[in-house]
Amino acid sequence: MRTFFRALLALVILAVVGIAAIAFFPTSHSAPAQSLPADWKPKPGQGLYVAQMADCMACHTTANGKPFAGGLGIESPFGLIYTSNITPDKDAGIGGWTLDQFRAALVDGVAPGNRRLYPAMPYENYRAMSEEDIRALYDYFMKEVKPVAERPPATQLAFPYNQRWGIRVWNWLALGKAGFNPAESVVGADPSLRRGAYLVQALGHCGACHSPRTDLFAQQGLTGADARFLTGGVIGDWVAPDLRGAKSAAQRWSHEQLKAFLRTGRNAETGVTGEMALAIEHSLSHMTDDDATAMTAYLQALGPGGPRKPGGPAAPASDADGIVARLDASTDATAKKLAAAKDLTEGERLYLDNCAVCHFTDGRGAPEVFPALAGNSLVTSAKPQGLITTILIGAAMPSTALRPERLIMPGFAQRLDDEEVAALAGFLRKAWGNDAAAVTPGTVADTRKKAVAHAK
Repeated sequence: MRTFFRALLALVILAVVGIAAIAFFPTSHSAPAQSLPADWKPKPGQGLYVAQMADCMACHTTANGKPFAGGLGIESPFGLIYTSNITPDKDAGIGGWTLDQFRAALVDGVAPGNRRLYPAMPYENYRAMSEEDIRALYDYFMKEVKPVAERPPATQLAFPYNQRWGIRVWNWLALGKAGFNPAESVVGADPSLRRGAYLVQALGHCGACHSPRTDLFAQQGLTGADARFLTGGVIGDWVAPDLRGAKSAAQRWSHEQLKAFLRTGRNAETGVTGEMALAIEHSLSHMTDDDATAMTAYLQALGPGGPRKPGGPAAPASDADGIVARLDASTDATAKKLAAAKDLTEGERLYLDNCAVCHFTDGRGAPEVFPALAGNSLVTSAKPQGLITTILIGAAMPSTALRPERLIMPGFAQRLDDEEVAALAGFLRKAWGNDAAAVTPGTVADTRKKAVAHAK
């Protein structure tokens, strides 16, 4: 209901401002953020690398579709938005676009013919891209990507969200000046932190998922200078966790643990699930070692402790409000009861029958193989739908260059009914020191419908 009223408020504001805007203000496109020589050409492989770091593949390719042919449905508060074909096909794709038109779509959200793009396309973040990267990306799509003559489904939102003129007003209210200008003091003149900030803020568009949204659904903060930047967001039924708070995993982990997670989707404590798995597979796993070091250093510099030296230790337990100590103190009681297998609750029995063989009775899993469930942010999230979805349809850690083995957790949708999934999830959210609310069968039923439909 709160989302409905936020959407209604946004619509009213856009409508009032929009009528005047359309009447009195002409459409304009951002000029290149930097000037380049007329004969400038990208370095070999530069365009591909920019496409990987910008994670173009994940959104513009369906599960079994051709690369960059579009058609993936992106959930939004206003309905399903289908991604476009960005191959160089001149009819179905972007093959007829000029560099200026490509730049306008990337940083202004305006396609040829002044057609407004829905901000599911993260031009709010790509707006900070350098001109070199924009031109390298354009060169890559036009010369190296194979054309695909397939038109994806048209986005058909209900009235009034199908009125794209309102996006023009949203752009004026939400977008800042184009170009990369990190405002946070932790970056300073450090070239590695500056590169990390660019990867996080612009190419990686991390804030599109990991930052909360305003009443107009704009990102709350585009740089670390805003205290709300990267403090957690919501994508459909999934929670993108906080990355800079003292209790966040990104701050509790050591530099090497966070770097390993970004490049492989796993570390000694956890393994990737949900939408982040696609980001690891198609984007972050391709990072150079220097870029991974820079991104990790920048993310951890945003934490309460400020910049850390690579190779340094993880944050002490006190920095995370005692969470590590609390988990250690409570693990034995849960583990002993599971090991004894006596007087078990329904949730405990289901855990032993279905989960303990991989995650063990202490909930710690196996480092870099099976994620720990004790202290796991997915398990203890305020929204349990991500955990429920994982139980129902399973999960798979991506195969990467550094960790090629593809580890798969099976789904239990056919094995467990709604009451059993609720009991299992409720146990996980209270075991080993976890402290999250119980799960109802009704929540499981609703999540099952969405998860099974999405998996088809």
